Amino acid sequence: MTETFHISYGDHPSQFGVLRMPDLSGLSPVVITIHGGFWQSKYGLEENSPIDEDLTRRGYATWNIEYRRVGEDGGGWPGTFFDVIDAVNHLTQLKERFQLDLSRVVILGHSAGGHLALWLASRFNKFQTNEIGKTLLIPIRSVISLAGVLDLRKMWEIHEEKGMNSPVASFIGGSPQEVSERYRLASPIELLPLNVEQILIHGELDLHVPVDLSIEYHRRAIEQGDKVRLVVLPEVEHFMVIDPSSSAWKSVTDSLETLKESSSS
Repeated sequence: MTETFHISYGDHPSQFGVLRMPDLSGLSPVVITIHGGFWQSKYGLEENSPIDEDLTRRGYATWNIEYRRVGEDGGGWPGTFFDVIDAVNHLTQLKERFQLDLSRVVILGHSAGGHLALWLASRFNKFQTNEIGKTLLIPIRSVISLAGVLDLRKMWEIHEEKGMNSPVASFIGGSPQEVSERYRLASPIELLPLNVEQILIHGELDLHVPVDLSIEYHRRAIEQGDKVRLVVLPEVEHFMVIDPSSSAWKSVTDSLETLKESSSS
């Protein structure tokens, strides 16, 4: 029987997380999950509830974080970035009460959440003094990006080519030409090497975030010496990777098991 707790890490209604605890004795490894939706307020963390329930049954504590998004007061640049750091750091306050093993933390993000997951990982190993001057207090052991938006400039260009108002521009506060420095500070591909183990899982049929973003990121990360693995899934679209009833989900749970084994060896 797993237990679920709704816990605030700030004063804004979107500054909270849902902690699910496995029915195990001893310290629990933690998977932090970050939902997607192109950082827009109409999409929320309930998208990740099915995968968190599945992971908790497998013995992981899960911390499903909400954050201020575009369309909410303080969402976008830089508020969303502040929030994901604060949400992760809040685990230090929950560690004793819930018996969390903060030496075994994996961040798993889908789509825009994949972007935030890899961005977070960059904060621990190469803290930059910039507009996002908050320190990440918890070491991130590894990151799993599911159909992640790993190159903000490229994603903006794809939207432009389609004649869309890019959610990337709404999130960052302008185009790459207008706020170039923000793209440099916020886009995972521009922050390489991250010096953390990464697994990128992406469906070949993804129409929302093209698989090319993960392929190019992987190529560049390997070039710069990062430990990163790419799993391209044929016949898989954008949302199958967060559907526990789909064959694609097994790639995610297998990856977590691989990370667990490599960390204990």
